[in-house]
Amino acid sequence: MAEVARRPIALVTAAVLLAEAPGIVLLNAVMARFVEAQSMSLDGLDPDAMVTGTWALGIGSGVALAACALVALLAGVRDRRPGRFGRGLLIGCAIVHALLGAVAVGLIGWGAFALLMLVVGLIVLTLVAYGKEADAPGTPQAPGGAAVPAGRPAPEPGPEPAAPAGA
Repeated sequence: MAEVARRPIALVTAAVLLAEAPGIVLLNAVMARFVEAQSMSLDGLDPDAMVTGTWALGIGSGVALAACALVALLAGVRDRRPGRFGRGLLIGCAIVHALLGAVAVGLIGWGAFALLMLVVGLIVLTLVAYGKEADAPGTPQAPGGAAVPAGRPAPEPGPEPAAPAGA
């Protein structure tokens, strides 16, 4: 993938995830209001516990999406791949979106599925675009094009081997 496309992909991913964060909190707020207004319970569970759990899930999901957006934003601004924790966070976010997409087909319809798969695609594209450390700008290269491990200077090119006498 061209290095030019990495930044915009990561920045668009960050914007989409950041826009999705308050949306999921709002959706859970609406569900909590319905549970509270109807005094719903599940198998005798206290309705107040259901309301609190719905709010907690909404806020927790919003914070997680905002953290994923921050990881993608930092990757785009720095033009470097996310660290191990950040990649794990983005992978988890992609898996959750894929599972929600599978459920959304039956409950909501194909439009919701397409939207969730678009988000999965953006997250995966961000991860793939920053997949190899050697592609990062400023990575020292050894002669022959191999990437040098971090913390070591690139080896100095030595003298070229002499051509065979009969050539």
